Formats: sequence, C-alpha cells, structure tokens
Amino acid sequence: MQEFRRMKRLPPYVFAVVNQIKMEARRRGEDIIDLGMGNPDLPTPQHIVDKLVEAAQKPVNHRYSASKGITKLRHAICNWYKRRYDVDLDPETEAVATIGAKEGLSHLVLATISPGDVVLVPSPTYPIHPYSVVIAGGDLRSVPLLPGRDFFDDLLTAFRQTWPQPKMLIISFPHNPTCTCVDLEFMTKLVEFCREHEIWIVHDFAYADMCYDGYQAPSILQVPGAKDLAVEFFSMSKSYSMAGWRLGFCVGNPEMVNALTRIKSYLDYGVFQPIQIAAIIALNEDQSCVGELMDVYRHRRDTLVTGLNRVGWPVDSPKGTMFLWAHIPEQYRQMGSVEFSKLLIQEAKVAVSPGLGFGEYGDEYVRFALVENEHRINQAIRGLRRFFQG
Repeated sequence: MQEFRRMKRLPPYVFAVVNQIKMEARRRGEDIIDLGMGNPDLPTPQHIVDKLVEAAQKPVNHRYSASKGITKLRHAICNWYKRRYDVDLDPETEAVATIGAKEGLSHLVLATISPGDVVLVPSPTYPIHPYSVVIAGGDLRSVPLLPGRDFFDDLLTAFRQTWPQPKMLIISFPHNPTCTCVDLEFMTKLVEFCREHEIWIVHDFAYADMCYDGYQAPSILQVPGAKDLAVEFFSMSKSYSMAGWRLGFCVGNPEMVNALTRIKSYLDYGVFQPIQIAAIIALNEDQSCVGELMDVYRHRRDTLVTGLNRVGWPVDSPKGTMFLWAHIPEQYRQMGSVEFSKLLIQEAKVAVSPGLGFGEYGDEYVRFALVENEHRINQAIRGLRRFFQG
C-alpha cells in the first residue's frame, strides 16, 4: 500500500484523546460540563437569521455563487473596515470572502508557500496556523509566546537561526489560546521588522471584537504601509455568533488576496448565497448586537476567573478572546496537560482543552472556553473545588 506522505506529517489530534474520555463519561450518564472546544453557544442575532430566511426563499439564490464573494458583500467588508479602523480597501483587489477564516488561511498558505519555504508561527497557537504550513509542504519554525519573554527577541532569534530566510509570519491577536493582547505600537514594530526582513504577515483577527475592560484590539492594517506586506482575516463566527454559517474574509495586500482568490476559484463556488446576503446585513446594520454578545462573554469570564481564584487556582483575567489560559496548578504540572485534562473529566466532571494541542510550549497549561452559561460555569467551579479538596 502506498503511504499518504502529507498525512504522515500531521501528528495525532491531541484533542481527540480528551474528547474520547468525555464522550465515554457522557455515555455512562455523567454530566460533563464542556469548556473545551471554542464553539459559541449563543444564537445568531435574529435580524441576521431573518435575512437568511428571506434570501433562502428566492430560487435565484439557490445557484452557484461567486467564490470570491458577491460584490455587495465585498463592498460591505471594505466599508466595515473604513468605519471601524479608518482603513481604505479596494473591494475588487483587496478583499475576498472565505468559508470561515480557517479555510481561507489554510488555502492562502497553500497558494503562497512552496516545499522548503520557512514560516514563523508563535507557539502555543491555534492549530491550523502551524499545520496549514505542514499541509502546504513548508517548513515550520516556532516562536515562543510565553509570559515573561520578549516576543521580538524570540522572533529575531528565530529569524537569525533559520535558513533559508523565513517567507511568512502567521500571527493572531487577541490570541487563541494564550489570550495575549497587543497594541498598535506592537503591530507597528512587527510591520517594521517584517518589512526589513522581507517577510509576509498573515494576521488572524477572529477575536477583533472580543475585548474587555476598555481594551480595543488594533487591526494590523491600521499601520501605515501594512498593506505592502500583510493580510488580515476576520471571521463572522465570534462577533456575530455565526460559527456554523462558515463565513469570513481576507483583506489587505493585493498580491496575497489575488493568490487566495485564484486558488479558491479552482476549489469552491463560494458560500451559499443567502449566507452572504445575511452577512451584508450583519456588517452594514446596527452593531449593538455585537456589544450585547460581548457583554455575555465578559460576565462569563468574570464568573470563571472569580471562581477559579476562589477555589485555589490562581488565574489572571484576560482582556481578549472567549478563552481563559490557565497555568496548571503546580502540584499537577508534572502530569502534562493531556493527563491533567483527563483527570479533570474523571474527577471534576469538567472538560478543558490540553495546552499541548496548541504546541510544544503549551503543555503546562489548559484552555477554558466561555461556551457555557454562568450557572454551568459555577457548577464547574463546584466540581473543581471538590477535586482540589479531594
């Protein structure tokens, strides 16, 4: 039998191990509170759903759509960027709709990275960021993203120790899973570094709106000249709670946008057109629904952070994302994140994501997702208290 070489480069999916334990417990009738997968549980705002239903009733929308996104959607995307970040974008050459940010990012890497090309990616990070490089046949170089370390020092070290010279840097702020947040000065410094060293930047901006305590996440495209070397992905999944709808977009550098547009023209016929039409309404109309969704996540964050600290698991309150990145308590740290996550399911009836699944630098951590209501989060805290008191 022939080997599938590309599949051999992909490691076993770490999260599957913990999911299996969780499912077995649920089959035994145990009530497991699942704070593992970042799958938004809040409904899509009603006016967006209503537009989908209206558009779906029209037979003209049942046909193939445009893989790059219909014209009105690309205009809505660019107008949204202008209102939000005062960034000017050309809807014809600097914007393309994607089937969620994950599809778009992975296909952009496939279109632009050749075997042997080196890509810099923080570790820990969201799995598709490094594995899109692996799937494309590129070479991956991790840059530690850890408390107490200077990211730019580590970035420079990675650059100097890498040959051939890195071609691309994939980043995401606010960051999944570490919840790291940066300011515009950081983005400016990053653009300067990559311009000096001729490196493309791909910024996954999925958590643009998931900001708390007065923090506002900057778009990398706010940096003057960033479009010369950077693109940014946005997803409708979190801000508008449209995770299952699978719609995002890529904007910025016209060369990279064109590469993604071309490869998509071979691979898909675009998102179901009523979804694109509903997304136009989401982007163009009243944005108060976004703030309401974020208020729910903020209350959940506060409940979880307060509860964990109360039961003796010290954690900081993140200013961004829908997650909490928690250092495993010292007495359990030597177990590693996978075994500790299994133990939490068995003893506390709480499922979390093991940090190892996000990269080699994540094994001392677990990630909580804010995807249960405050009542269930408090129930999880009670389970953790019983576990710690053991």
